[in-house]
Amino acid sequence: MQVLDIDPFRDEFIADPWRELTQIREAGPVVRLPMYDVYAVSRHEDVVHVLRDSQGFSSAAGVGYVNVKKDRPWRAPSIVLEVDKPLHSHTRRVISQVLSDTALRSLEPEFDRRAAELVDELVDRRDFDAVADLARRYPTDVFGDAVGLPPGDRAKALEYGAMAFAGNGPPNAEFQRAAADVDGVARWVSEQCRRSALTSTGFGAQLYRAADRGLITEDDAALLVRSLLSAGLDTTVSALAFAVMRFATNPEQWDLLRQDPALIQNAVEEVIRIEAPFLMFFRTTSGPQEVSGVKIPAETKVLVFIGGAGRDPRKWERPDDFDVRRDTSGHVGFGYGIHRCVGQALARVELRSILSAMAARVTRWTLTGDATYECHNTLRTLSSLPVTVESAPALVRAATIGGGRG
Repeated sequence: MQVLDIDPFRDEFIADPWRELTQIREAGPVVRLPMYDVYAVSRHEDVVHVLRDSQGFSSAAGVGYVNVKKDRPWRAPSIVLEVDKPLHSHTRRVISQVLSDTALRSLEPEFDRRAAELVDELVDRRDFDAVADLARRYPTDVFGDAVGLPPGDRAKALEYGAMAFAGNGPPNAEFQRAAADVDGVARWVSEQCRRSALTSTGFGAQLYRAADRGLITEDDAALLVRSLLSAGLDTTVSALAFAVMRFATNPEQWDLLRQDPALIQNAVEEVIRIEAPFLMFFRTTSGPQEVSGVKIPAETKVLVFIGGAGRDPRKWERPDDFDVRRDTSGHVGFGYGIHRCVGQALARVELRSILSAMAARVTRWTLTGDATYECHNTLRTLSSLPVTVESAPALVRAATIGGGRG
């Protein structure tokens, strides 16, 4: 087994991990990273193997660097993401019933309307920051309403998400920065997750109604609302920012999308595959395990590189090329197996709506400054992306918006 002196939690790695992920991937199916005394997998086949085997590679010890069975975590573990069967099956079933296909479809008209209004505003301005004015603003507004968050300082939800993703890494400088106001942000999140703080029509209220029916406890409902906040916002913001960056630097792909709006859903998947907003997370071996012939001891943290799997040439032709026509089936950008991202369906609805609205009005994206990266140990995102847009008349929207529903 290869031993590599690589720190995957430094900002430079997270912002631009592709060269070193190639090094890790080509070193073998499993490598050891002695800086953190962990094993790592980054080939698509091996990542899928680890994520599929939820018993051998457990989530119950936490999806971060800290083993929550041995050391006290900075927050209570998630009852969806950081539990194994049978508890996981039950809580997952409850939240899946709330986030049903019917419930998500009912949101589409309002998401489309809000997306069109925002895009019209930004097109009128022509010059704006695609992160602050678009990628953060749209998901925070529509997602916050869907969950039932009260109006107000919803930006704190992004602070909480950054803290959660930073907390999945080691207690390094990034975690210390993110956790500078841990008590204040944690208190805000706790307050927002209370039944009394939520609107009566959002997903949060529906989770409390599940508690009223005896399916879960009141405390469980609060934790599931918290899971929605950490699973359904930051990665969507990241994906939207990266989508704009990709289309600005690949204008021929934007032209393809505008010519054939049916490609919008596939474009969403391609952005997630190639950019991997959720770059990596951990599993813990429940006993001695083997991956592609390499033995891994029991009670060992295994770092799973989602980003490495997304660009594995064993799985994808031209893996570093952004292609909205690519067959993206099998990508693991939203996870895989029983612990796949609980908010992925909602994220897809949001991204389809805003991309449809943009395709109806924006004919060309141009970067007017450098992209600035923001790194939170396991999350890749952007803090700034200055752009200018060329536009088409608003009257063409009806022919384009919603065309990516498939």
